[in-house]
Amino acid sequence: MIAVIIIADQFLKVWVKTHMTLGECIPVLGHWFNLLFVENEGMAFGISLGQNIGKLFLSLLRIALVIVMCWYTHRLIKRGHMDSLTLTIFCLVIAGALGNIIDSLFYGLIFNESTMLTVATLFPDVGGYAPFFYGKVVDMFYVKLFPLPDWFPLWGGSYFFPAIFNIADACITIGIFLVIIFNKRIFKSLEPEKKSNEETPVKGDSVKEQQ
Repeated sequence: MIAVIIIADQFLKVWVKTHMTLGECIPVLGHWFNLLFVENEGMAFGISLGQNIGKLFLSLLRIALVIVMCWYTHRLIKRGHMDSLTLTIFCLVIAGALGNIIDSLFYGLIFNESTMLTVATLFPDVGGYAPFFYGKVVDMFYVKLFPLPDWFPLWGGSYFFPAIFNIADACITIGIFLVIIFNKRIFKSLEPEKKSNEETPVKGDSVKEQQ
């Protein structure tokens, strides 16, 4: 499942990067679902932690999170403490994080700069646009469901859910929502097995044994 998500995410990102200019918009389903090519320096949905240091910190944090989640998932599977729903949720989050990590680590090395006038080239002769760890994340899904009134905080005058995102972002978001919805079931499945009463010595029995 993780491999399928990563392949789909990277295939679409590479296609967008090598076929669309920065800011180009292609309608897919009417006016409300479009492919709009943008790049961001930071977290999911274009949220940024700043340049250079913030981006490096975010990349290292993502890598650490994936390592911990993979280790913990393997541990729970080995002990038989994880059900299929929890495993699916963990896989969604891990795959989403890995998808954006690949952009940050390698896209600056394997692509030249995308501009509003030129399409990027994969493995250009002149080298990439950024060093290792400083690539930009490619986003492309732009959904315009319905307009928001001007008085609406922050996003007034724009469409509902104005963020532009990718497959990896969607997987992380779905995983988080599923954690919120099924939190009791998930955290129950992560609890260690309790020892049975038979294994716990009863005070009266211990006294009889001593006699």
